[in-house]
Amino acid sequence: MKRIKVLVISNYSGRNSSRPEAELMIGMSKMGLDITIMTCKDADYVKDFEEAGIKVIDFLAKKKFDKTEISIIRNELISGDYDIVHLFYSKAIINGLIAARRLKTKVILYRGYCGNIHWWDPTAYFKYLNPRVDAVWCIAPAVADLINRNNLFGKKKAFCITKGHNPDWYKNINPLDLAEFNIPKNAFVASLVANARPMKGLKYLIKSTYKINKNIPLYILLIGNGLASKEILKYVSKSPIKDRIIFTGFRNDSLSIVKSSDIFILSSIYGEAICKSVIEAMSLGVAPIITDIPGNRNMVENYKSGIVVRRKNPKDIAEAIEFMYNNPEQRKSMGLQAQERMIKHYNIEDTIKEMILFYENIV
Repeated sequence: MKRIKVLVISNYSGRNSSRPEAELMIGMSKMGLDITIMTCKDADYVKDFEEAGIKVIDFLAKKKFDKTEISIIRNELISGDYDIVHLFYSKAIINGLIAARRLKTKVILYRGYCGNIHWWDPTAYFKYLNPRVDAVWCIAPAVADLINRNNLFGKKKAFCITKGHNPDWYKNINPLDLAEFNIPKNAFVASLVANARPMKGLKYLIKSTYKINKNIPLYILLIGNGLASKEILKYVSKSPIKDRIIFTGFRNDSLSIVKSSDIFILSSIYGEAICKSVIEAMSLGVAPIITDIPGNRNMVENYKSGIVVRRKNPKDIAEAIEFMYNNPEQRKSMGLQAQERMIKHYNIEDTIKEMILFYENIV
């Protein structure tokens, strides 16, 4: 049987952030797929790709509707005679769809965000609702449902395969000594890892500290660039534990900080779809508190492998933190069950097998 040829156009800069997707490509290559990847030559995973026998082309789409970039992609599709082109980011999607016109190559898109797709929005037809699209890989059922609901003029093309992780990635992560942040040994530590985006709902986490029992020695570590905005600092200034809310900035050792924490909190209010930072925390055995946004659905079994709270609800977050503090044995059990849940339901070996099967079926 002829090997399936796949052209992947994605950005693999940032080793930790791109790891699940990059390792998926390496895993599928080892299972026999003929994969070529277009990414920037200095991306962190290029050496790993080449060692796995994956051809890497130095290319990163920088402009939408760019004739030169469209031509580069189209020439590669024709000369390589690819069965599939898998497009992962906005500029690659727009240019790649144009490049694939009138070619037999199947076009698959990636969508990891739950929102901003509407049948009445003309721009949606340049990407996810474009009739040239053969399929859209979504990492959460809510994302696939959103796309399929809005695809009024064709068959339902979105499908869900979770973006798996490997338990071995977390075996050698050691806890960090939090004395660096002047956190005492008896402290109860909550961490959050995030990019500075409105969807993260950070103000609701800060406002929850107004309601928490002041006898709890709670410290909150906010990890990521740009989180200390003027708006957030205004809420922090009103907190009774304002001196115990710590902005660490970006950290290469964020996983070690999370492992040192008692709990992990995701206060997102929309858009997330199986947030990577939550998967990492659960894989490290740290019990999470997450919101009930659609993209988080079924990620945590409530009060078994974590706690699910209502979005935009500081009172719920405060009560969940207090429960975790007052029930240390149940909290530890949740952490262990969270770790087991990741191994069972979010394992990269399953992602590799499911994606290969999907590729085979669509070809």
